[in-house]
Amino acid sequence: MDAFVQFFVEWGYWGMFLSAVIAGSVIPLSSEAVLVACVGPLHLDPWLCLIAATAGNVAGGMTCYWMGTLGNMKWIERYAHVSHEKLERAQRFIGGRGAWVAFFAFIPVLGSALTVALGLMRANIPITILAMTIGKVLRYALVIAGTLGVAAII
Repeated sequence: MDAFVQFFVEWGYWGMFLSAVIAGSVIPLSSEAVLVACVGPLHLDPWLCLIAATAGNVAGGMTCYWMGTLGNMKWIERYAHVSHEKLERAQRFIGGRGAWVAFFAFIPVLGSALTVALGLMRANIPITILAMTIGKVLRYALVIAGTLGVAAII
């Protein structure tokens, strides 16, 4: 994992963006580790890192939404690693809440199931993107605040 993080860190903001796209999609990767390295030891601008990480992770999350719109359960189970049971649970959770549930797309494993389910349900795309962005920006802002807080102590 360290080699992957190092690769993305060397690319700076673009590496942060790319790692977040991958992490937001169906490929497991810790974009938070890249973010901590970029903001901490590299001292890259926290605001630009926040923008790159959020934009990339939302783009990656929308790949799960797109996969859901295709409706191919074999692909969803194989590539998104979302079982039929997880998908049904996510659809029940979405219920009457609609696209605003995309706020929780930052939650590992559940987030992929939610965004795939939103795609299957053809949830409102602008609201899905807005809700997903709010959730992901808050998560990354907390990671940055924690990193800078720890760095100030050390």
